[in-house]
Amino acid sequence: MKVFITRPIPSSGTDLLKEKGYEVVVNMEAADRPATKEEILNGIKGTDALLCTLTEKIDAEIMEAAGPQLKIIANYAVGFDNIDVEAAKVRNILVTNTPGVLTNTVAEHTFALMLAIAHRISEADRFSRAGKYTAWGPQLLLGADLSGKTLGIVGLGRIGSRVAHHAIKGFDMKVLYYDVNRHEEFEKEFSAQYVASVEELLPLCDFVSLHVPLLDSTRHLINEASLKMMKPSAYLINTSRGAIIDEKALVEALTQKTIAGAALDVFEFEPEINAELKNLENVILTPHIASATEETRQAMSKLAAENIIEALEGRVPPNLVSS
Repeated sequence: MKVFITRPIPSSGTDLLKEKGYEVVVNMEAADRPATKEEILNGIKGTDALLCTLTEKIDAEIMEAAGPQLKIIANYAVGFDNIDVEAAKVRNILVTNTPGVLTNTVAEHTFALMLAIAHRISEADRFSRAGKYTAWGPQLLLGADLSGKTLGIVGLGRIGSRVAHHAIKGFDMKVLYYDVNRHEEFEKEFSAQYVASVEELLPLCDFVSLHVPLLDSTRHLINEASLKMMKPSAYLINTSRGAIIDEKALVEALTQKTIAGAALDVFEFEPEINAELKNLENVILTPHIASATEETRQAMSKLAAENIIEALEGRVPPNLVSS
């Protein structure tokens, strides 16, 4: 059986597939960039499994190019908005993702961003490198504490729950959350409070962290109107999907100091980053690396491969998002 991988990934997954005797074809041309559609269309012909990353749009045309023997599309990510799931369903192609293994890492990165923006770490680094530090000052680069503050979590899935855990256990923060489902056991364990809507949540929080998938209902969930609901002293953190935030509205809010700051690991038109965002001091930008540790990326590779093996051996993959 043949497996096509759109970009080079850590070796744990490819080694596992090769051990099974599969023919593994990796698109080495896309080592430092997304695979092109032409590369995918050429590479997928006659394959039984496709292992893709979030940078590739997998649509009906690609599925048709593969042929009727294509059994599974294994996404090397938790989100799967890059895959036309309905088109896969029509063709009886399984779609899987890689949840769970990156929960701790993304939660850590979320907190790294939260601390960095509140304590003005990146700004202070630039200040120091520019030779502007000439003397200690009582009002030099004053930031904000996290301890004792209120954190609003939008989306209490695996990652949102872990961020809440760190907030409560590590920083004595009060946690409010909005989710499509209420989690009463979580509320009891962490003394967290459920809020019935995002609009109700935003004015109550000193920090807001986004952990929702990109759906029609969540696109531009944070927009001009919702940004105006936040405290002027509040910070917005996004490690989910870029289009959850209307970036044009965010630039305006940051410029006008409608909110104190933002820290983003994802962008609305990724990999393009709004030029105005780059010029602002009160925003931290990281290039979609929230899951980027050696341990986690190896685990994601292994899990994607395990999903493929289960499908090709006629079993139900453990991380099925569509069948």
